[in-house]
Amino acid sequence: MTNLKGYLAVICAAIMWAGSGTAGKALFQDGVTPFQLVQVRVTVACVLLALALAICDRSFLRIGLKDIPYFALLGAVIMALVQGSYFYAISKIQVVAAILLQYTSPIMVAFYSICFWGERLTLNKVVALVLSLVGCYLVTGAYNLELLRMNLEGVLVAQLSALAFATYTLLGERTMHRYRSWTVVFYALLFASVSWNILLPPFQFLWAGYSVSQWGYMLYVAIFGTLLAFGLFFVGVNYIRSTRATITSTLEPISAGIIAFLLLGETLELPQVIGGGLVIAAVVLLQLRAEKDLFTPELIRSGNRDGEGQA
Repeated sequence: MTNLKGYLAVICAAIMWAGSGTAGKALFQDGVTPFQLVQVRVTVACVLLALALAICDRSFLRIGLKDIPYFALLGAVIMALVQGSYFYAISKIQVVAAILLQYTSPIMVAFYSICFWGERLTLNKVVALVLSLVGCYLVTGAYNLELLRMNLEGVLVAQLSALAFATYTLLGERTMHRYRSWTVVFYALLFASVSWNILLPPFQFLWAGYSVSQWGYMLYVAIFGTLLAFGLFFVGVNYIRSTRATITSTLEPISAGIIAFLLLGETLELPQVIGGGLVIAAVVLLQLRAEKDLFTPELIRSGNRDGEGQA
């Protein structure tokens, strides 16, 4: 029953994230720019999370003064770039294609670890890389030069988003050895909101005259697609560990494809669907390897059954 709760929490988070991309695309078609949406998302999510943490447990808001520059880099630069590039890519290409391209970030993390942190290059990682590269080739429509030219800007920005998210993952993982997950998320959102309220007129969304439906979509993205989705994902990690949670969260692009088809009429060509399956297979393969590594005799003897690093 405990595992079931964990899986259900992650599935709900994946569906909420998928809906966030579709809601964003609907807003872009209605005249809202990706950067305006990002400003609303990080600002509203930051304010609501600050209130929740202040009411529930103020210790989540405490960080060391020496760590402020680190959080500023993580939020004001990296998370701000992740958010902006992600929604900009969605504005240019299909929702599910943008999400699938961002799912290549675990592959980037794995091979960064091999190049700079001395991790072993295993057969699993090589196969995952090949699957990911072939999958990206198909998802981006590179087999069709006309389709690729039409989507090139969105494809390049989506890959930039994946690279930025991989960087956020690497920096955030090290921070979570000292701080709890919600502390890292809050300060990343705080500094990201500072960036976007400098890049755009501060709090311009308060007087921009958005319609009720536009506000509905934007609040969905900020609340359900950000705070509740992260919250449910962390709940899932507590029950089923991060490796299984990550595998389960690959339901996000599948859900996004269904939602975008039903609400926006977006479709992928068959080769793109196959490519998406290959990208998901690459992520699952990496996570299964990580799951197996958690139970090596050395880690079991040291008592590290849960793969410490999650807050």
